[in-house]
Amino acid sequence: MGRRITPITRRRLRNFRANKRGYWSLWIFLGLFVLALFAEVIANDKPLLISFKDEIHSPVIFTYAETKFGGEFETEADYRDPFVTELITEAGGWIIWPPIRYSYRTINYDLPVPAPAPPSTENWLGTDDQGRDVVARLIYGFRISVLFGLVLTIFSSIVGVMAGAIQGYFGGWTDLLFQRFIEVWSGLPTLYLLIILASFVEPNFWWLLGIMLIFSWMSLVGVVRAEFLRARNFDYVRAARALGLSDVMIMYRHVLPNAMVASLTFLPFILSGSITTLTALDFLGFGLPPGSPSLGEMLQQGKANLQAPWLGITAFVMLSIMLTLLIFIFEAVRDAFDPRKGAAAGPVVAEAAAETTS
Repeated sequence: MGRRITPITRRRLRNFRANKRGYWSLWIFLGLFVLALFAEVIANDKPLLISFKDEIHSPVIFTYAETKFGGEFETEADYRDPFVTELITEAGGWIIWPPIRYSYRTINYDLPVPAPAPPSTENWLGTDDQGRDVVARLIYGFRISVLFGLVLTIFSSIVGVMAGAIQGYFGGWTDLLFQRFIEVWSGLPTLYLLIILASFVEPNFWWLLGIMLIFSWMSLVGVVRAEFLRARNFDYVRAARALGLSDVMIMYRHVLPNAMVASLTFLPFILSGSITTLTALDFLGFGLPPGSPSLGEMLQQGKANLQAPWLGITAFVMLSIMLTLLIFIFEAVRDAFDPRKGAAAGPVVAEAAAETTS
């Protein structure tokens, strides 16, 4: 049998739904994120399906040589080439394209004006200065920004909570040495170090993630440390020690839940800071490799091409919407874990006691 939903869990869900702004922001953000996860199906220069000589092919998933469709070259077929299209249609086949027939790296060589081209029926939000479709790059850029921010937030939270828990629970010399280390480490100019390191090594997604993780975990340490310092001398913690429970079990089962509410209030700052830092590095040219879909690179193009305002405006609007939705979501999460929201002190204590005894 599955674990039943406790009264505290029901109250937290009720409090989350009560924050309408955060509740609907979650659904909007999830909708955008799911669409971005399937970016290859929405924006791609390869067809979704091809019927050729009674066989169904999926170029989005598999790679086919031009000879597969009656061409002359063993290299991958260029489906935007009219010659390849004619080979398929003349054999009685058909092609199903994505809604946007451009990938983030596809260059439109048939622009009526020099790039960057303004919005049109072919390129809904225009093109950048290399002739690449702005909508396609927005979709892929949104995905990589959110994934980068979420992964960095998760790992930073794990490291920060562990470090703060060790400091606060053990105290003494452990706390003192940790504090001195954090004071020195937090004083380092993070952005400048990232720029210097990026000048020596060509950065990629995982390289940037690892470098930023070295610095981003410190934002949670102080909050978690304070909660553990406060809770380590509570009666139930002393009772757990007297019963012979290990320090790890006491920290995980009895002290950590008390630190979660305060910690959750900092998660949106870590997430939004991760996204904006990646955007800033891309804007400065020290982020993802050239050609990668990036909101920061679009902002940089908007700065360099003031005659094409759609570049900077589009990236700015997308970044603003993304960060705003995330802040609203975490406001609702904070309300959900706040015992003062949606219930009086007596019912909250009763619910907590019921969950502890169950």
